[in-house]
Amino acid sequence: MRRLWMSLLAVPVVLALAVPTAASAKPDAPAEPGRAAASGAAGAAARPVAVTEPALAGAGQAHRFLRYGMHDQSVRSLQKRLAALKYYPGPINGEFGIDTQEAVWAFQETQGLPGESYVDAAMWRALGHPRAPRVLVRGGGADRIEINLGDEVLVLYHNNRIELVSHVSTGGHYYFDCSAGGCAQAITPTGNFHTLSFLPGWVSVPLGYMYNPVFFIGTEFAIHGDVPVPLQPVSHGCVRIPMDIAAFFHTLVQVPGEPVYIRSP
Repeated sequence: MRRLWMSLLAVPVVLALAVPTAASAKPDAPAEPGRAAASGAAGAAARPVAVTEPALAGAGQAHRFLRYGMHDQSVRSLQKRLAALKYYPGPINGEFGIDTQEAVWAFQETQGLPGESYVDAAMWRALGHPRAPRVLVRGGGADRIEINLGDEVLVLYHNNRIELVSHVSTGGHYYFDCSAGGCAQAITPTGNFHTLSFLPGWVSVPLGYMYNPVFFIGTEFAIHGDVPVPLQPVSHGCVRIPMDIAAFFHTLVQVPGEPVYIRSP
């Protein structure tokens, strides 16, 4: 969640204005993302499409160095491989944009690689022989959401099979809203929860705005889209997901009732 900077917006949950379209929400010429890059627009996103892609032959040797902003067949191969592994890279179009960047971050996080805005030989090798994201709750149910605060990754399981892996940004552990009575601290609660409700589009709560929130504690803590979703944990306590994924995430989960497990390994 992002803090409301204007007090008149600090009201109970209300629907905001219509969701911006891709044309209005995505910058015309995005700069290369650093460790605090913004997410892409949700309007251009679609549900992930199943992609079957064999393990990459000669990974780390036969594939070129790729970075944000490139557009070629090597990027397309990267996107197909990420999609096959359930990391949503956006459209399979050969463009290394913000959607692909966020999928690269998610993969780097689950593989123990440094979060970078490029794909080097080490990542190509990992793509050829990937390890599955760490399971947080064995026996937690065939359909469930697991959020790893250590890796800053969300994993969605259906029938005990991974359906989606997403980069997230969670509570930043900073203090905010300080007054004579003290300060609030930006912490994402750990524990066992369930999805409670979904609200479409941009909504406001007393602490800020959120896009397509799926709430798991009241109408305060949610899995939701926001900008930015950097590599660092920066939220007030919610689980930020990229805008392109937030556009369809609620269609992949049961609301209410999907188990949500949050752990800090």
